[in-house]
Amino acid sequence: MSNPAGPPAVGVLDQGPQLSFPPGFLWGAATAAYQIEGAATEAGRKPSIWDTFSHTEGRVVEGHTGDVACDHYHRVAEDVRLMAELGLKSYRFSVAWPRVQPTGSGPANQQGLDFYRRLVDELLAHGIEPWLTLYHWDLPQPLEDEGGWPVRDTAGRFADYTRLVVDALGDRVRYWTTLNEPWCSAFLGYSSGVHAPGRTDPAAAVRAGHHLMLGHGLAVQALRAGRPDAEVGVTVNLYPVTPATDAPGDVDAARRIDGLANRFFLDPLLRGSYPADLRADLRAVTDFGHVRDGDLAVIATPLDLLGVNYYSRHVVTAPAEGAERSGPSDWPGSADVRFVKRGVPVTDMGWEIDAPGLVETLRRVHDEYTDLPLYVTENGSAFVDTVVDGRVDDADRLAYFDSHLRAAHAAISSGVPLRGYFAWSLLDNFEWAWGYTKRFGMIYVDYDNDQARIPKSSARWYAEVIRRNGLAAQ
Repeated sequence: MSNPAGPPAVGVLDQGPQLSFPPGFLWGAATAAYQIEGAATEAGRKPSIWDTFSHTEGRVVEGHTGDVACDHYHRVAEDVRLMAELGLKSYRFSVAWPRVQPTGSGPANQQGLDFYRRLVDELLAHGIEPWLTLYHWDLPQPLEDEGGWPVRDTAGRFADYTRLVVDALGDRVRYWTTLNEPWCSAFLGYSSGVHAPGRTDPAAAVRAGHHLMLGHGLAVQALRAGRPDAEVGVTVNLYPVTPATDAPGDVDAARRIDGLANRFFLDPLLRGSYPADLRADLRAVTDFGHVRDGDLAVIATPLDLLGVNYYSRHVVTAPAEGAERSGPSDWPGSADVRFVKRGVPVTDMGWEIDAPGLVETLRRVHDEYTDLPLYVTENGSAFVDTVVDGRVDDADRLAYFDSHLRAAHAAISSGVPLRGYFAWSLLDNFEWAWGYTKRFGMIYVDYDNDQARIPKSSARWYAEVIRRNGLAAQ
C-alpha cells in the first residue's frame, strides 16, 4: 500500500493449509458514482434525483450531499493505483447517467464520457478488468420531473442512454451490469420514500419496478447490438426470508416478503412471469395493467451472468391480531409484516450478520432459477472506524469478510457456479440517506483532512486473500 500502514493486520493469512478458490476467480471491489465521484456541477453534469434529494432539508442525515463525496472525479489516478496495490482483478463502478446525458435525452455529453474513458484506460493500464454498471440510482432529474421510473417512457430513455455508453466504451469494457438493485430504486425510492426521489406511492413503486426491469431488457438488447461479445447481466439484492416461527401466519408473512424482496425480480428476469401469489398480494395496490404484451419477453432477454448483492437475512412475523397498518413502507401490500431482531451481532447499519445466508441465497438461485455464472457483486459491512497513529484496525469488518468468503467457498464446493466476489466498498463514501455517518470502505477516507486515503486492516487482509486466491483453513 502507498499509505504507510505498518505491519500486516492481525488475521492476515499464514502459510498453512488454505481454502483455495477456483483458478481465474474474479476478485474485485465495487463503488457507485454518486457515492464517490463528487464534481456534481463540473464538465456539463446536471442534477440527478440524488442531488435534489440530498439538497432537500431533512432527507439526509446532517444535511450531507454528494457534491464532493470522495472527490474520485479528480483522484482517478490515485484511486486506481490503490486498487492495483490491493491486487484487484476487477473494479465494479457505475456510470452517472446525468454526467453522460444530463437531461436524460439527446446526445451524449462528451466531457462526461471523457471521465469514464480516463477511468477505463487507467484500469486497463494497471491490468484491472473494468466492470461497468449503467444505473446505480442516479436518474437525471428532468426524467423524474416527467414522472420517473413509474412512467413507461423512462425505460426507453434508459436504452437510449445505454447506446451512448456502449458507443463510447464498448471497445474496452467486457463486463456490463444494467441495473444495480432495482428493489431499492423502486421500493425505497417510490414507496417508503427514504431514498430518492422520496415519493410514498406504493402503486407507483410497483410500476417503477416493472419499468426498471423493462429498461434492463431493452438495455441488454442495445448492448448485444453494440458489443455482441459483451458479458451482460443485472444485479439484484437478495435475502433469505425466514418465518419467526412455524405458525401459519408467520410462514405466510415470509412468503409475502420473499415475493417482494426476491421473486418480484427473479421470476420476470429468469422465468418471464410474475408469481401468481405476488399478483394476488398486490391486488389492493395495482391490477398490473401497466404490464403490456411482450414486456415480459423483453425483461427475460437471455443473460450471460447474474450479480447477487448480499448483506443480511430477513426474519419476519405476522402482525398481532387487530394491529393497525403502518402506512406506506418499503413493502407495498405488506406494511403490517413485522421484522424480527434475533439478538445476533449486527453491523453499524443495524443489519444482522448472517454469513450462512449467503450460501442459502446462492444455492437457491442456482437450484431454482438458473445455471448462469453467478457473481457476488456486493458484500460488506459498516462499522465505526477510528484512526490511531495513522492506522485503522477494522477487525470487525475483516471478520465479516472472512466469514462471508468462507460461505462463498462453501457455495462453490456445493456446486454453485460462483465466478467472482466484489467487496463493498473500495472507499468510505456517501452512504445515501445516512450521508457520511456510515463507513463501508476497505480504505478510510478522511473527509476533514484533504480526503486522505488510509487502507484499513481489512484492505491489507483482502490483498493477501487475492494474492493467494484463498483463505487460511480453519
